[in-house]
Amino acid sequence: MGFVAHSWLPKALCGESCVSVGLGEPGHPVLEGIRIVRRLVAALLVFPTLTLLAIPMPGRRRFQRIYCRMMLRSLGVRITLSGGPVRNLSGVLVVSNHVSWVDVFAIGAVLPGAFVARADLADWPGLGLAVRLMNVIPIERASLRRLPAVVNAVAQRLSAGRTVVAFPEGTTWCGADYGPFHPAMFQAAVDTGRPVQPLRLSYHHRDGRPSTATAFLGEDSLWASLNRITRARHTVVGVEVGCLQLPGSSRRDLAARCEREVRARRHGDHLPELAIGA
Repeated sequence: MGFVAHSWLPKALCGESCVSVGLGEPGHPVLEGIRIVRRLVAALLVFPTLTLLAIPMPGRRRFQRIYCRMMLRSLGVRITLSGGPVRNLSGVLVVSNHVSWVDVFAIGAVLPGAFVARADLADWPGLGLAVRLMNVIPIERASLRRLPAVVNAVAQRLSAGRTVVAFPEGTTWCGADYGPFHPAMFQAAVDTGRPVQPLRLSYHHRDGRPSTATAFLGEDSLWASLNRITRARHTVVGVEVGCLQLPGSSRRDLAARCEREVRARRHGDHLPELAIGA
């Protein structure tokens, strides 16, 4: 993706074998081709409505939720919600495990906010516009020295009553495996005294088997990822809402508490019960 690796960057141990294991059984080539074209056309028709987010208007968060659900549906992804209640609080840091760029739409459908994301996403075809319109906080992963400025930007938005979403693993994993939560972003919640809402994302086939169709790993291309996602017959993303965490005084303790919430499998590997927009 045109980005330089550094020794201090988080590195996922996942690879192509992780993706191939969870793709499911191949279908008829013609039917798969029709499915891919139909979903890509639907996504292209939905995408331009994102520009409405550039217009200051009441109900912007509700529109962002609806837009994210429509985009997921156009890609053939259904979303389900489980766990605790979704609290409509101001100035909350939302944290989650990280599997794919699809995570942005899954979380946006439940708790819309500004995302902390790698700066080079702004250069991606199509997605670059989405990054700018959704007020993404860019993080230069090649420059550790700029990290305090990113944490400060997150703190400023939390103080202003905005919801901010971050992925503390620092990179994407296949979903079956995962990385540790790094504490840096949690400093913003500690500094501002704002709570943290952990979410757990899990991707499944319709029959409940884990799916890696959405996994976006290493040097994966956007087109290859889109091809896998739209080729899959049915993908369900489960969003499980963990217990709200008060910041306390230690970012490391806060990160550890949130990681435990995200790793807890309250429902095993079964699909959550409440479907959204299914």
